[in-house]
Amino acid sequence: MPNTITPADVGLVMKGGVTADILKDSLSAVTPPFMYLHVYNCDAFSIGIFCLPTSVTIPLHDHLGMTVLTKLLYGSMHVKSYDWVEPAVLASNSNSKPVRLGELHKDDVMNAPCPTAVLYPQSDGNIHCITSVSSCAFLDVVTPDPQYQFESTGHVCSYFHDYPFSSFSVGHAKVDDVPDNCVWLEKDEPANINGRNGMYAGPTVQEHLP
Repeated sequence: MPNTITPADVGLVMKGGVTADILKDSLSAVTPPFMYLHVYNCDAFSIGIFCLPTSVTIPLHDHLGMTVLTKLLYGSMHVKSYDWVEPAVLASNSNSKPVRLGELHKDDVMNAPCPTAVLYPQSDGNIHCITSVSSCAFLDVVTPDPQYQFESTGHVCSYFHDYPFSSFSVGHAKVDDVPDNCVWLEKDEPANINGRNGMYAGPTVQEHLP
């Protein structure tokens, strides 16, 4: 179903490539650079829309134990994502917290229209960051319900910093056949997500009970 959704289906009014009623204030220096529109949630899943002006980054984070379907509604965004190398490979040095080896899954630009992307709890880029190449919006269907609240101190994700493989030593551990696209991932402090919750203006989601 997400493949068929358009901006008009979810109440986004397009003017010159920008969602006029949602992002016009985000061009001001005093407003947060992106907005989250809550569409629907239940115990099983949530639906929401992220609206980003140009050149805004949602930092490297995961969705632990969650499956996420992402439909880019309009615009372009760069996605860089990783999966953990299994079995786990750990490293550290005297100046850092422990790090774990991850493998690059995707480093590419998505341009609307394009197929719905799916990530799983342990594969297909569950650890990822997003940067808007142009003004864009994407719809997320997340299960189970993560209850995003960008204007609170609660965090439903872990955040990470990535380092080149050469930055750390694995000590006495032997790592064979490490791909060129592997990096070390360090769990970071919760990111200061500079976003806010907006008002969804599209149609109401109807529940169909058996």
